[in-house]
Amino acid sequence: MTSASDDGRDRDAEGRARNARPRDGLGRPLPYGTDGVERQPEGVVRAPEETVTEAQALLTAGKPFHAHEVFEDAWKSGPHEERALWRGLAQLAVGLTHAARGNVTGGARLLRRGAAAVEQWAAETGRSRPYGLDLAGLAAWARELADTVDKDGAAVDAEVWAPQLRGEGA
Repeated sequence: MTSASDDGRDRDAEGRARNARPRDGLGRPLPYGTDGVERQPEGVVRAPEETVTEAQALLTAGKPFHAHEVFEDAWKSGPHEERALWRGLAQLAVGLTHAARGNVTGGARLLRRGAAAVEQWAAETGRSRPYGLDLAGLAAWARELADTVDKDGAAVDAEVWAPQLRGEGA
């Protein structure tokens, strides 16, 4: 729960600053009182398979910002040896978010950074399909999308460009 503090800032029950403004499907803040999409709860510890399933549902629904939040939870709560994997996946989701918002330069940069991160993690660990994730396919998808937004210079549809985390038909 969030409430306004004496300084007018939204704060959670522990007093930490939290923006309570509603958000759209791409995570952009909307005016207070506007109907937004349901926010992803922060700090949820999930099993890795649950993380992938939940993130995929959000990506498929055109909500990459919210998928990024799910990956960020895994990055922060998962085992140390998997943090680079989840951080890379979060970068891919937020790269798609920026590309869909029209920030093509930032989106392309984050997509390429995320692609490199998941490839590096796979190379270092020898695991190319952890939890059924198709890391090579995700890296190829991210680079294709980065090239597309660089070339077109326009926002993309997040739902149309949603990746298949476990590969085609998975």
